[in-house]
Amino acid sequence: MNEISPPWPSAGLPLRRLCMAVDVEQYSRLDTPTQTAVQSELVLLLDEAAELTGLDRAAWTRQPQGDLEFAVLPEAAPEDALLGPFVHHLAVRLGDRNARPAAQRVRLRMAVDTGVVADAALGHAGPAPVAVARYVNAPQLKAVLATLAAADLAVIVSDRLYQDVVRSGRPDLDPAQYVRVHVWVKEFGGYGWIRVPGEAPEEVRSALAETPEPKSSPDAGVPAETALSQYVHQGAAVGRDVVGGLTVGLPVLPSSGSGATR
Repeated sequence: MNEISPPWPSAGLPLRRLCMAVDVEQYSRLDTPTQTAVQSELVLLLDEAAELTGLDRAAWTRQPQGDLEFAVLPEAAPEDALLGPFVHHLAVRLGDRNARPAAQRVRLRMAVDTGVVADAALGHAGPAPVAVARYVNAPQLKAVLATLAAADLAVIVSDRLYQDVVRSGRPDLDPAQYVRVHVWVKEFGGYGWIRVPGEAPEEVRSALAETPEPKSSPDAGVPAETALSQYVHQGAAVGRDVVGGLTVGLPVLPSSGSGATR
């Protein structure tokens, strides 16, 4: 009897995964030798934070992109460990590094979301990689880091992670430390929650006060006033480009429905 092959190869099926992006603030202003050193130090900082948290970095699918690392964590990766201890250890190690005499200061923006991820020709495709790429470049996250001069790290998590994980009462996660923002970047719109380790949420709110509310783009298809937690106009592959940003390209087929998700 002949075996019936599955309609799609299992390797190509989208899976639900935790996604993270960490970006170096004002990287392009550094000269080439300093950029080279900062890239190495970013990898070391992430390695050390993961080891101190008990996370296996060798199991992460990582896309280094100059001043940014995008990573998809394995299925068993604990979300609360990444949002809690990992962020804590990263902030501490980054502070220690920046306190060294004559060290070129490194400041980081970090974004985290969870959702559908699929392998693609240039990296990954799916709502979660797109969302993380947008969150890490959110104007509010950049404004907070620019305004809070003493901060070395600013973190934004998706509304989905905040509601499901941060508010669940798990140790090392205090919902009161997060400030909600409405992010609208290109075709993506959604709510995110910003936390700045070492800074009170009142300071974060004050830093956000002068940041104008985002407006939807004319072709986004969803009005800015729509109450939503995440909206992606069209799925896309996330891969490399020559300037170190997350490139969105190679559109993937959108799922049926409006694209709005909880």
